[in-house]
Amino acid sequence: MSEYIVKVLEAKFITHDVKRFVVEKPLGYDFIPGQATDISINLPDWKDKLRPFTFTSLRESKSLEFIIKLYRDHDGVTKMLGTVNSGDELILHDVFGTLKYEKPGVFLAAGTGITPFISIFRELYRHNQIKDNRLIYVNKTSDDIIMGSELYKMLKRNFINVLTRENTIGYVGKRIDRNFLIDNINDFGQHFYVCGPDNFVKDMTNYLLDLGAEADTLIFEK
Repeated sequence: MSEYIVKVLEAKFITHDVKRFVVEKPLGYDFIPGQATDISINLPDWKDKLRPFTFTSLRESKSLEFIIKLYRDHDGVTKMLGTVNSGDELILHDVFGTLKYEKPGVFLAAGTGITPFISIFRELYRHNQIKDNRLIYVNKTSDDIIMGSELYKMLKRNFINVLTRENTIGYVGKRIDRNFLIDNINDFGQHFYVCGPDNFVKDMTNYLLDLGAEADTLIFEK
């Protein structure tokens, strides 16, 4: 397995528990939007503790960006990442992942499941190819929404925010279930991109298949 030690150029919180990291990009290091890499912290007790995180930067950017949710309830890698700041070092590994853009369609994301889609949307927006795509994004509360302003700027009316524990003007205050998909999707013959917790991915793919979507049009990390 390849290892690339990179310096953190920027590290800041963008929500109460999500931190954005900008790091150096190794020479020749490349990825397809939607893909990920294993990351560890370049400290003696942490360099062998690898966790997968998705690239959120543009492919052609001179640096790499990761948007990472921190779990402070146990002493794990993400809690430690909360202490990492500019000037510190991370270790990147090989690129992997099967989730990538194929054709226009509907993106279904829950929580940090939005991260692989951010890079995809940024690429599509940069090349004026985003208009026929829609995003349905589920969070518990409005405080949990990641990069909401930028997503709205790119997708406009094709951005549907769903909050499961909060009723706020401008947001859909309900859970996504089979009836929600029927009410909000007119064509089940298009492509669907799904990312989020395992149960969310399982439920969404089962609903979509039941509603007529073809298995080869459902794209998620396998």
